[in-house]
Amino acid sequence: MYISIDDFIREWNSEGILTQNILDGLTNESLQQQVYQEGRTLGRIAWHLITSIPEYLNHFGLKLDEVEDANRVPDSAKEIAGTFRRVCSSAAHTIKQQWTDASLENVQNAFGREETNAQILMGLIKHIVHHRGQITVLMRQAGIKPAGVYGPPKEDWIHLGVENPPL
Repeated sequence: MYISIDDFIREWNSEGILTQNILDGLTNESLQQQVYQEGRTLGRIAWHLITSIPEYLNHFGLKLDEVEDANRVPDSAKEIAGTFRRVCSSAAHTIKQQWTDASLENVQNAFGREETNAQILMGLIKHIVHHRGQITVLMRQAGIKPAGVYGPPKEDWIHLGVENPPL
């Protein structure tokens, strides 16, 4: 749990870099990859991850500009990645400017549960991690090797001296 805004910002920036590396690997074609026939596309999931950041923070009392034209999923992977970069930076700046370490102890209703602002911020990171995982699976299905997140992708194990296990 976070006891200071700086604690959160450190983790936010670290997770932001990992997510940015994944989003930077997207291609325009991969954005159409679907989970299943009626499911969301990779582009829709990535865009939701991005647009939900200011929506979520605004819901809990922070003042952050919403993503312009948030209902339109871009057909450009570069636009998606660039928008994440801006939103991630803006969110860190906003939290640092508008909340204090003491603010982290304030309790709010978070979707039917009483949570501290520290828990609310942890929920935002978990939401991003959840969708980042979905994106990496869809990247694989689209034929793209994702960047390593908490470890290298299978293709890079050899650089660590690890052999691929038999299927």
